[in-house]
This record gives sequence, C-alpha cells and structure tokens, in this order.
Amino acid sequence: MLIATVAVLAALLGLIHWGLHRSLRAPREPETSDPASFALPFETVRIPTLRGRSLFGWLILADGAAPSPAVIVLHGWGGNAGMMLPLAPPLHAGGYSVLLIDARNHGNSDADSFSSMPRFAEDLEAAFAWLASRPRIEAARIAVLGHSVGAAAALLAASREPRIAAVVSIAAFAHPREMMQRWLAQRRIPFVPLGWYVLRYVQWIIGYRFDDIAPVNSATRLRCPLLLIHGEQDQTVPLGDARRILDAVAAANAELMLVPGRHDELAALDHHYEALLRFLDDAMRALRANVEARPGLD
Repeated sequence: MLIATVAVLAALLGLIHWGLHRSLRAPREPETSDPASFALPFETVRIPTLRGRSLFGWLILADGAAPSPAVIVLHGWGGNAGMMLPLAPPLHAGGYSVLLIDARNHGNSDADSFSSMPRFAEDLEAAFAWLASRPRIEAARIAVLGHSVGAAAALLAASREPRIAAVVSIAAFAHPREMMQRWLAQRRIPFVPLGWYVLRYVQWIIGYRFDDIAPVNSATRLRCPLLLIHGEQDQTVPLGDARRILDAVAAANAELMLVPGRHDELAALDHHYEALLRFLDDAMRALRANVEARPGLD
C-alpha cells in the first residue's frame, strides 16, 4: 500500500512538473522584418553563449570608420530582435552602433533546455564580451537596453559586469517572486500548497534564489547610470515596480521616465527618443572623461 501511494504521488508530482515546464515555456516567434526594413545597413551575426549554444543577432554599425559607442538591445519573454527594431533608427541616428540579439529559445537563436531571466542575462553578457572585441566598437562605452524580462536581465548583467557603461530598463519588474505570484493568481492556482511549491521548484530549476536576482536588488549593485522607462498604463508590470527600483538606488545615478502606453507598446517611446539619447550621451560623456583622466582604463 505504501509503495503504491508513493508511486501515485511521484506520478502526480511528475505531471505537475511537466505542466509547469509547458506553461512557462517561452513561445518562439519568428523574425518578420530586419534592419533593411528601416533602411539601416547591417550584418547578421552568430554569437557564442553558454552550454555550447549560439545567439542570432543583427549588428548595425555607426556611420564612419572610427570606433563608436554601442547599445546592446534585448527583447522580453517570447519576443525577438525584430520586435525591438523600432529602437534601432534613433540610436543609430544618434551615433551609436546597435546590436540586437535573440536570447536562447527565442527568434533564430539556438534552443536550450529552458529559458529564464538569469539565462537572458548570460546571453547578454556573452553578447557584451563579443561586441567589446569588435574593432569598430569602443569597448569602454557599451550600454545595454532591455525590455521586461530583458530589462531585468540587463540589470542583473550590469550588476556583475562593471564594464557596462549604462543600463536602459524598459518595463522591468521589481521582484520575480511577485511576478510568479501574479502568474499563479491569473491561473487561480492556490498559493497553499501548490503556489508555494511552484515558487521553490522554479528557484531550484533556474539555480538562483529570487532574492538574489530580483531587479530591485540587482539595481543596488550597479556602478553605472540607470534609466528606468515605464508605461503609465502597464497592466502586466505595475508602475509601482519601477518606483521601487528607483527608490532602491542612488537617486543621483538613476532616473525614471514615464511614457504613455502599456507593457509591450514600444511605439510609446516615439516622442521620448531625445530624452533617451540625452541619457546615453551624458553617460558616455562622463565615462570618456573618466577614462581620459585615468589613462590605461580603456
């Protein structure tokens, strides 16, 4: 009887794990456009990342032969580089090289066993190392820009990579535990006992405690300027999340820019590109002044 009960419980647990993995799997959306759609010259690239996988990306070099500052752009959960393309023209026009990448299991990048915010950060770090080695890129002046899960990953990557010059976070959540709790509530999954178990199982699978990777905590470890951008009508990630991240960091090194629109509406940035470029320019100018004042840092 005991053996039969254990077998039933093991089967039930296996079914729960299978259902959880299936429901949390990121949808893979194909690219439907490329930088040529915006009249931008580009190179299609493959970038090595962890676990023997590679990332798909587009590299749009700044005009001219001189090395330029750059911005790495990372999409959110279920997104791809093509969805972030509207950001490329203003960044390129502002004098920046732009690298747009697909995270593993997304777009045209390699598949892997699962996706997670820490794996997004790993891919961003791999892209940073690759881009910093390019001859027409100023390695000391590379910023990262992410959306949603990509924004949380940008904060985590920058908290571990001090060479990142600036972070632009669009619609980052404050804490993954709260995101998971909202996900559970939407599916009417009771927290006790299933929700409690799901949270612990997810942490075990991804290999990190939520507290250790939470954007509200990662942001406090940044050594570079931070621009938080958040939609005033965002119903996926409450505006309060952005305010909590801002409150957690030194006000002199971070700012919050509110834009109209919901979570995935990048078009809401159309009238705010000037402010975005001003933030990046200020960060790059301060970094260059610091490097020039202390030769040998570049």
